[in-house]
Amino acid sequence: MILTMKRISLILVLFGLMLSAVAQTEKQVDSKISRVTVFLNRAQVTRELKTRVEAGRTNLILSGLTANLDQQSIQVSGKGAITILGINHNQNYLSDHNRPKSLQVLYDSLDIYRKQLLQEQHQKEVLNKEEQLLLSNQKIGGNNQNLTVNELKAMADFYRSRLGDIGTGKIKSDERIKKINERITKLNQQIREQNDLYNRNTSEIVVSVSADAATAVELEVNYIVANAGWYPVYDLRAANTRSPVQLNYKANVFQSTGEEWKNVRLKLSTANPSLGGVKPELYSWYLDFYNPSAIYGSRAPEKKIMLRGVSSVPAQERAADEVVMEEAATISDFTQTIQTSLNTEFDISLPYTVLSASKPTLVDIRNHEMKAEYLYSTAPKLDQDAFLLARATGWEEFSLLPGEANVFFEGTFVGKSYIDPSVIKDTLSISLGRDKRIVVKREKLKDFTTRRTIGSNIREAFAWEVSVRNTKNEAVKILVEDHVPVSQNSQIEVTVLDVAGAKYNKDTGKLVWEMNLQPNEIKKVVFKYEVKYPKDKTISGL
Repeated sequence: MILTMKRISLILVLFGLMLSAVAQTEKQVDSKISRVTVFLNRAQVTRELKTRVEAGRTNLILSGLTANLDQQSIQVSGKGAITILGINHNQNYLSDHNRPKSLQVLYDSLDIYRKQLLQEQHQKEVLNKEEQLLLSNQKIGGNNQNLTVNELKAMADFYRSRLGDIGTGKIKSDERIKKINERITKLNQQIREQNDLYNRNTSEIVVSVSADAATAVELEVNYIVANAGWYPVYDLRAANTRSPVQLNYKANVFQSTGEEWKNVRLKLSTANPSLGGVKPELYSWYLDFYNPSAIYGSRAPEKKIMLRGVSSVPAQERAADEVVMEEAATISDFTQTIQTSLNTEFDISLPYTVLSASKPTLVDIRNHEMKAEYLYSTAPKLDQDAFLLARATGWEEFSLLPGEANVFFEGTFVGKSYIDPSVIKDTLSISLGRDKRIVVKREKLKDFTTRRTIGSNIREAFAWEVSVRNTKNEAVKILVEDHVPVSQNSQIEVTVLDVAGAKYNKDTGKLVWEMNLQPNEIKKVVFKYEVKYPKDKTISGL
């Protein structure tokens, strides 16, 4: 009787486990990346999925995700008559789910070439066997049989022809084998490079949901990924010296997460979550005499300063007010600039595809127009050419970041520059290249250059003449820069005798002349200075 009751209890336990297994099912679901918010470092990926669940508890498995996602950042929201019970994240080192089509094509091509290689090697082996067979059977007609001349000639022709064909066939086969091996080597290199970008291991998110009855479900899954970000790049274009400067604000978006962002809506944020958003706590700063035994205790409070904190996602703290920049002619029709409490976001409505690759994807952000004043500048001590400058204003409202700029003038690439808003004042100065039609010359005037010894000192006087000629058929404005020496020793005295009307900075010694030149007009300036120093000393740099 007792044994029977134990069997009944065991059956009930097994039956309960079976009911539990039936009540909680697992379901693989397909998800698609719909939106990506790209920060300067890292990105927030949004996936969407639609499915149907039965009554009871269901584990929805999103597989083939990047292994670089931050599991602490996973957020799930949904629509439907369900309750989200929990979220779990697992690494998967065996699945090839994340292999993209481009990488699969490489593997398929590699298999084809390997089969061709085997065929060619087999064909060459057949030729080798045939050659060995002919060479091992050179004795003709046996020991006691005499052959006629015609028979010998026919056999010799056969050997010559067939062995020649075999040799030619082996050479051609070697050439084909060589080409196939070269192609296989290149494919292996491409596959290795792609495998570095598309990690072999993937991950999966398991979302546990519960439903009272069968129902349709829509879920949105967000998570932060590393190995992604963007940095700005600019195009500065000036059509001529009478038009404003066009600023093309662009972004190089990069990611090597192993996922393909295909036809997704991008949002570029100037935030950098890797820096952290938690204010560090400043503790008391204690001073005491040096005591080796007390070092650890005296520095303990300093170790409590939390510099890292938890990474914040400013996109989730967006302010309610949205500031839309004024419309431009092209990309501005599809980009909205949003000023949040702490950062700037560029919401691009056009879909973009950003592959997991070593090369970034160029994304247009906005086009801006800046008022500009055009003038020339020259520093003939360094370079006797005159450079055309555009001084643009109003750039502060564009939320620029430090970045490289490509400069174009009159439709021609001039060179590269660098924009750093932290050091630019109210005017952005852009160099548009050299103009040989402004002739600049700098020479020392020997008649005014003297060297005298007075007592224990030497006095040297210098005079320099700078001439500027405008050979253009239009008036120009030019800034001419030069300088006089600045003493860093009390025994060296510098006396400025004549600055010829220049703006003179005594601290730096810099001289600046602002000239307006009419067509074919020449202007000259002469500046003079004197240096006094002990005669037993030698001055460097004079």
